[in-house]
Order: sequence, then C-alpha cells, then structure tokens
Amino acid sequence: MARHPKTVIEYRNYELPAHFPIQILTGEHWRISDKPAGVLHFHNCLEIGLCESDGGILAFQGEERAFHAGDVTVIAGDVLHTTWSDPGTASKWSYLHLDPTELERPFFPPEAIPNTALLQQVLQGHYYILSPEEYPQVQALVRAMLREMEEKQMNYQVSVRGLILTFLIELMRINARQGSANMAGTIPVAPALEYIYHHYMEDFPIETLAEMCGMSQSHFRKVFKELMNVGPLEFLNRTRILKACSLMRMSDASILSISSQVGFLSLSSFNRHFQAEMGTSPSRWRAAAGNNPKTSILKYSGWLTPPKM
Repeated sequence: MARHPKTVIEYRNYELPAHFPIQILTGEHWRISDKPAGVLHFHNCLEIGLCESDGGILAFQGEERAFHAGDVTVIAGDVLHTTWSDPGTASKWSYLHLDPTELERPFFPPEAIPNTALLQQVLQGHYYILSPEEYPQVQALVRAMLREMEEKQMNYQVSVRGLILTFLIELMRINARQGSANMAGTIPVAPALEYIYHHYMEDFPIETLAEMCGMSQSHFRKVFKELMNVGPLEFLNRTRILKACSLMRMSDASILSISSQVGFLSLSSFNRHFQAEMGTSPSRWRAAAGNNPKTSILKYSGWLTPPKM
C-alpha cells in the first residue's frame, strides 16, 4: 500500500515586544498568492487578519473554508493552517499578531474577566472567519486597531489595549451564541509550546511537558522533534535566547541580568547558547543589531513579507 505523503508543518515565531506584545503587518506588498501552499503553519501567538480585497481559501487539516473581501479571520496560535487566493487574484491582507493575555495584563488581568472558559476557547484550538455583513462591529474594531497601530498617535498603546479587550469580549459572545466555535487541527505538542512560551524563565523537567501532552517522555521527544525540527530542550533554550534578544534591544539591563531573567543559571551557559543560536556573542549582537528597533531576528522569525511562491 502506498504511503501518504507526510504533511509539512512550519513554525513561525513572531518576536513581540515584552512591554507591548503586538505587531502589525500591512501594506500593498501584503498580497497572498493564488498558488496553494503545500505547507501548513502555526504561530507562537494569536493572529487577527483583515482581507482587504479579493477572496480565496483558508485551509486547515482536512478542511477548507472560503474567505472574501472584508472578512476578519482570527486564528489561535496552535491551529495549523495556510491561505491562498482565488485563481488569477492576489488578495490583500493586513495582520495583527499578538499575545492578548500579556497585552491586557498591565491594565486588566485576563483572569479577572468573567467566563474565562470562553476566553480560553478563543485563544486555543479555534478559528473564526467573520463577514462584515454578519459582524460589522468586529470589522470596525479591527480597522480601529490597525489604524491605531499605523498612526501611533498619543496614548495609542492604551487605545489598542482597550480595543483588544472589547474585541475579545465580542468573540466570547459569538462563541456563546454559536454554542461551539470552529475547531481545527492543532499540533499534539501545543500544550507544551504554550507552557514554554509563558514559563521559559523557570526550571522544569521535560517530563512535565510530556505529561501535559499525554505522552511518555520518549514519545514526546520524538513527536516534538518531528514537528519542530529540534528537541524540546533546544527549543526551550532557543526561546530563552530570542526573549533575551528582545530584552537587550529594549532595555539597558546588563547581559548578566538579562541572562538570569530568561532562565539561564550562569552567564557562561547563556553565552554558549547565544553564540550557537545567533552566531555571535551577546555583546556584539547588542552593539550591531540590538539598538536598531527595526532589526528582526530573521533566523527564527515569522514572515515579515509574504512568502514567494
């Protein structure tokens, strides 16, 4: 019996600033090809998209959904998906990638929101395609967020946080009315990735991650490496290094202090892992790139421009 080709999965990590974990991708160049991609991908964060022109297909594992101009898409970080436009078109998009939990925390801790179970459904394992005809208030909120992020007027960060909170509440209401939001295929190690993302600075055994995913340690290591192309410990250390890069760029804290903040027990260990991941020492990286806010960690970043087909 012929074996089915293995699904190719890609992890896209977006470097979100620790003090304001949201980024915008927009502009005339943000057009999606009409050639179906053979790769499913997932993110380290929530994705909100606005289709500004044309239409196409949003594909998940075993499911395809049409989208049209004006639709708002919301895709949890652990949902495998890909997008292509209708034949002969190149749909134009604007995207927001964000960590809504940490974005709201300074002003409104997410755990203080009633009906937190509905909020978790919004943030894990679910997706939405919301038309402007049926959900005009959703599109208005997304356009307001995009405008604030582009114009960056006085107190825009406060405004964005308020808009995001209102947006999340709208999604919770949609979830409640529908009874169950759309669920899609997620990666089996999603609980481990979520834990690493929020607890990378702590010391915990790989066994903890395996238990979260309902696997033995050996099976967990195998599945994790097949999906992420690196083992769980290497992925944890990579996450710590990327967080350290963000802190070095945004603060004047010493490298020793930052290495401790991201979970390394010694400066020598931090230096060794940093050199392996970034190809240079922390001090040289900071001098060359860390002071430039437009510099991205391209080696492990998500798409900063649309993929070329």
